[in-house]
Parts: sequence; structure tokens; C-alpha cells
Amino acid sequence: MRNRSRWTDGVDDVVQDALLTVHRVRHTYEPGRPVKPWLAAIATRRSIDAMRRRGRIGAQEVHNDAAYETFADPQANKEEAGDPARALAQMTSGLSPGQKEAVELVKLQEMSLVEASAVSGQSVASLKVNIHRAIKKMRLIRSKAPRE
Repeated sequence: MRNRSRWTDGVDDVVQDALLTVHRVRHTYEPGRPVKPWLAAIATRRSIDAMRRRGRIGAQEVHNDAAYETFADPQANKEEAGDPARALAQMTSGLSPGQKEAVELVKLQEMSLVEASAVSGQSVASLKVNIHRAIKKMRLIRSKAPRE
């Protein structure tokens, strides 16, 4: 298979696919007939299918090295962004003290659940519940807030 294909990157995938196909259709082999032509037909078809698949994917993909080299302009979308501190204060204003503490320790200060549990006195399970409920409530508050 390797000598038939100019595409050397995916040869291992084609071989694996051919082996899986042989396993899946082994019941079609007739004992007494030569094995090589049966295996060659399966391998050839799997190789052709892989090349067609690669051609379809390659025709739709666009590779642009410059796309990964973008840098945001600090002034871009400044009007839409608003003040992040004010937005955070607005979203956390409706949270209970336990939820606010859990979000602050785990999400903002990036503590582990065990560390946050030791600091706050809440169990790991209650921290998880408080974070889940807080995020749900903050999403609701954010969706209802007027856009600036």
C-alpha cells in the first residue's frame, strides 16, 4: 500500500482501516480460493477510499499560517466591551455569599477545589454545587442585562 500512495502521512491509517475491514468482512472469504487477491482487493479499495476522503477534506480546508499570528488591537471593540470589573460586580451581585466565595476562590483566584475548601470551610461537594449554581445565575443575569 505504501508504494501505491504518494500520501505517506496517512498510510498507517489506511493499513488500520484495511485490517478492520478484513476483520469485518472475513465471512466473505471462500476457503479454497486464493487469499492474496481477496486481501489485495480490500486493501486497494480502502486506499482509494482514503485518497478520495483526503481529496474532499483537502478541497475544503484552508491553511493560512498568518491566521494563527493575530494580535488583538487593545482599542478594538472597546465600546462593546464595557468595564469588565463593573460587569463582574453586576453579575455577582445576585449571588449568595457562599456562591460568591466559591466563584472567587476557584474561578478567579484559580485555587483547586481542595485548597478552596480549606480556605472557605465549605466541602468540595458544596463548592462544586455553589459554583454550578453561581455560573447558572450569572448567565441568567448576563442575558437579562442591557447591552452597552
